[in-house]
Amino acid sequence: MRRMTSVPKRSFRPSMLLYDQRYRSITIQVFFLFMLMLGAAWLIDNTVSNLRALGRDFSFAFLNAPAGYDINQRPIAYDSQMTHGRAALVGFLNTIILAVLACALATVLGVVAGVLRLSNNWIVGRLMTVYIEVFRNIPTLLWIVIFGAIMTEAMPAPSAFRGDDPAASMLFNDAVAVTNRGVYIPSIEFVRDLGDLRIGPVAPSLNWLLVFFVIIAGIYANKRLIAHATAVQNATGIRPKTWWKSILILLGPVVVILVALGAYLDYPELRGFNFAGGTHLRNSLIAMWLGLGIYTGAFVAENVRAGILAISRGQTEAAFALGMQPGKTMRLVILPQALRVIIPPLISQYLNITKNTSLGLAVGYMDLRSTLGGITINQTGRELEGMLLMMLIYLAISLTISGAMNVYNSRVKLKER
Repeated sequence: MRRMTSVPKRSFRPSMLLYDQRYRSITIQVFFLFMLMLGAAWLIDNTVSNLRALGRDFSFAFLNAPAGYDINQRPIAYDSQMTHGRAALVGFLNTIILAVLACALATVLGVVAGVLRLSNNWIVGRLMTVYIEVFRNIPTLLWIVIFGAIMTEAMPAPSAFRGDDPAASMLFNDAVAVTNRGVYIPSIEFVRDLGDLRIGPVAPSLNWLLVFFVIIAGIYANKRLIAHATAVQNATGIRPKTWWKSILILLGPVVVILVALGAYLDYPELRGFNFAGGTHLRNSLIAMWLGLGIYTGAFVAENVRAGILAISRGQTEAAFALGMQPGKTMRLVILPQALRVIIPPLISQYLNITKNTSLGLAVGYMDLRSTLGGITINQTGRELEGMLLMMLIYLAISLTISGAMNVYNSRVKLKER
């Protein structure tokens, strides 16, 4: 019987870091990482040395100094005697609010326009083509300025709502007022106040935190209900009805909490020279919302159209052969498969919207760029610290959006068995 001889292992030698494929890629990565760290260290040392030569230091203590300026759109309590840090927080929240509203509008418009552009109706298809080509080929800043001018010049003044025979009237049974000073809508108020939860510089309302928690719990419970119904369908071939259970789970607890807290609608009313009560959406917010949302919606529409065209025509024909209507075919067969093509470029559009919120300075919208990157820097002279902090905040927002959308993309992509 022949003996098996083992091949002796080669000992490690430094030359293997360059000539051995197992180590060469690691060596190159470590080298470039080291060079990058050296470059960053040189840049930081050079900056600190230049600041020291000018008699300045590198400090973020200016965030604790009084701001001394007002902010027109305030999602949280703020006045001019509060700190620059508080002003930056208000600008940050305004950026997040605008980004969420614009992303939602762009998604809805993009899906609708992308689907309708493929419609067999010639007029509908051409109208969507005109919308897409017009909006995506004109800079977004121009659309923001146009919508701002429309809201300021074309809308009636608050005085037009006064009198027995007013020149303008409120909408939706005297619930919404559209004026040249902004849009006034009803706000939800509570008779019973649970107080605030102090978390550093912010103090969110416990009432709204409770409502938010109940909504999240309802969404999770409804997800479990749908998963159970799917399991029953896979086992028996019969899917139980869940629509009325979903309504109870999603709406029932929220209604109970709102009633228990004594929720009511505070409607805007004309008092003196302006409206009071409700929620005031300023023209700058409306202009930014419409400008960014409608402009980006044209790009999202093309992403949706490309995703739909990427699905084989045989999928549609098979659905029609089973007797499915065109609407259900698009909603249940085509779009779910097209998501794996739509979502990756959709992430880029969401990131573009978030970064383009910095254009709010053109119409007076006080976002992060206008507060921390504008007035605060001009007053304190801390342009390096302010710009660096603003860059880090935008980077954190973009990475958060990208990470969340990538998680969603991994959940909707096709899974092979």
